[in-house]
Amino acid sequence: MLTGSARNMMGQIRNGDIDGLRSNTIPAVASSFGGIASSAEALKPDLQQATLTVDHIYVLDATQEQSAGTGIQFFCSPASSTMTVVLNFSDLPAGKYAVAILHATGVAKPEQISLVLNETGTNQWKLAGFFSKPMTMAGHDGVWYWEHARDYSQKKMNWDAWFYYQTAAFLLDPADFLSSPNLEKLNREENQVRPEGLRAGSPMPLNANGATFQIISYETSGALGGLDFVVHYTPDANQAAQLRDPVAARKQAVDVMSSLLSAHPELREAFRGIWIRADQGNASLFALELPMSEIAESKPEPMNSTPR
Repeated sequence: MLTGSARNMMGQIRNGDIDGLRSNTIPAVASSFGGIASSAEALKPDLQQATLTVDHIYVLDATQEQSAGTGIQFFCSPASSTMTVVLNFSDLPAGKYAVAILHATGVAKPEQISLVLNETGTNQWKLAGFFSKPMTMAGHDGVWYWEHARDYSQKKMNWDAWFYYQTAAFLLDPADFLSSPNLEKLNREENQVRPEGLRAGSPMPLNANGATFQIISYETSGALGGLDFVVHYTPDANQAAQLRDPVAARKQAVDVMSSLLSAHPELREAFRGIWIRADQGNASLFALELPMSEIAESKPEPMNSTPR
């Protein structure tokens, strides 16, 4: 019954039956359905020719009330496996639940979809949560990135290793609430190569051509086919004014690229190119992508960053 319910919901997504999916959702989630609807609509094209398989189903008994804010964990073992998977939920109303993990394969962009189901009657299941992630990036899966992260780690190329580990973790973890021994092992390896100066949640100053840029985050992207390195920064008032001039904006972005490669030349080996994105709040002021072959290194300047 659970497998059939999961397949039925995926069929509704494949057919673009968003209203049907909403009616098949518990009221608490259906009342704010916009996020799931957008995700389902974005996923629809990738499902048309895909082979859908239900890889794992975990049944969760949360019938006993939990204290507010305490969260709840479930320890599950997949069929024919001794491995223990841990499912963590910060807030789960009392009831009986299941998590179905499906793969959509045989297409250019394979996806992994996690459905949280809530039993609303005897053998009647409705959608209580929806999560989807790609299984590949730039043509490679998570295991490939994990293997290459280890190679870069052995070469002491920690910037390459760190971001390859992050990409591997993103692709291998079907949902943020799930952990497993393999994912924990990956995270331990990742933490051993964390580069100095990388700080989550606070700006990371980068000197480029006499100016200081406040880097907000680094990430990876496969949007253009190969794996690119993405840099987000918040410009100050003077830098933001320069971005109104296309010529000055391009020079500013290239200066950031060149300075970054001068400080971390190993990025050339691991990435096809660099994206520079100047952001102000939720607004994008300017973006530029260049392949590595078109980016010259600048004269190295000291990095104004303090190791975490």
